[in-house]
Amino acid sequence: MNRKIALAASLAASMACLSSPAFSQAADAWRFRATLYGYLPDISGSTKFPDSGGGSSVGIDSGTILDSLQGVFMGSFEAHQGRWGMFTDVMYMNLGNTRSGFRDFSIGGTPLPGGTTASATYDLKGWIWTLGGAWRVSSAPASTVDVIAGARMLDIEQSLDWQLAGDLGSIPLPGRSGNARTSLTNWDAIVGVKGRMAFGEGQKWFVPYYFDVGTGDSSLTWQAMAGIGYSFKWGDVTAAWRYIDYDMKSGESIENMNFNGPAIAASFRW
Repeated sequence: MNRKIALAASLAASMACLSSPAFSQAADAWRFRATLYGYLPDISGSTKFPDSGGGSSVGIDSGTILDSLQGVFMGSFEAHQGRWGMFTDVMYMNLGNTRSGFRDFSIGGTPLPGGTTASATYDLKGWIWTLGGAWRVSSAPASTVDVIAGARMLDIEQSLDWQLAGDLGSIPLPGRSGNARTSLTNWDAIVGVKGRMAFGEGQKWFVPYYFDVGTGDSSLTWQAMAGIGYSFKWGDVTAAWRYIDYDMKSGESIENMNFNGPAIAASFRW
C-alpha cells in the first residue's frame, strides 16, 4: 500500500510539473498543409519477367525504354497539433513506351548475342504510398526539425511485349517473341527526419529537406529530398530534387527500382 501511495504521489508530482506545457500543447490549434507536386524523375530498374511459355525468363532495364517518357503525379497531406503530427504522401505512375534496336535485354539470364536487337513495348503502372507520424524535436522561427516513423507501400505492375531481330541462331524459337507480366506489393517500415530552414528578409525563403530509410518486404528502401521554396500568405511554392530507391530481396522478379529527378510543388496551409 505504501508503495502504491508513493507511486501515486510521484505520478501526481510529475503531472504537476508537466501540466503547464501539456496544457499549452493541447491548447494548440490543429494546423494542416496540402501539397500538389509535378514530378519528372528518371525511372530505372532491373526486372526479370517470369517464363510465360517461351522456355526462359526475360530481363530488361526499364530505364533504357523510359528515358524519353518520364512523368508522374504526387500529392501529400500533413496535420500538426503542438509537437505531434501525421502525414501521408501518394505518388501514382502510369508510363509506357515502345523502343526498337536496343540491347539491354536478356533471355534466361544471358545477354543478347552480337547481331541481335530487340523491339519492345513496356508498360509500368503503380503506386508509392507513405504514411507516418512525426514528433517535433526542434521548433524555432527560422527552422523546424521532425523525427518521423511510419510505413511505405510500393505497388508495381509491369508488362512487356518483345520481338527479336537479327542473328537469332542461338536463341530458341519460343524466346524470339512473346509477352510477359509481373507485379509486386511491398510494405516497409521507415524512420527518418524532415524539416525546413528559413532565411532572407522576413524569412520568406526556406530550404525544405526530407530523409527516410527502411526495410520489410524490401531488402532496403530509402528516400531523400531537398530544395528551395518561398512562402506566401496562402502557402508555399517549392522546387526540389527527390530520389527514391528500392533494393528487393533475392528471388523477386523486380530486382531494383529508383526514381530520380526534379519536382515543383504548391502547398496550401490553413
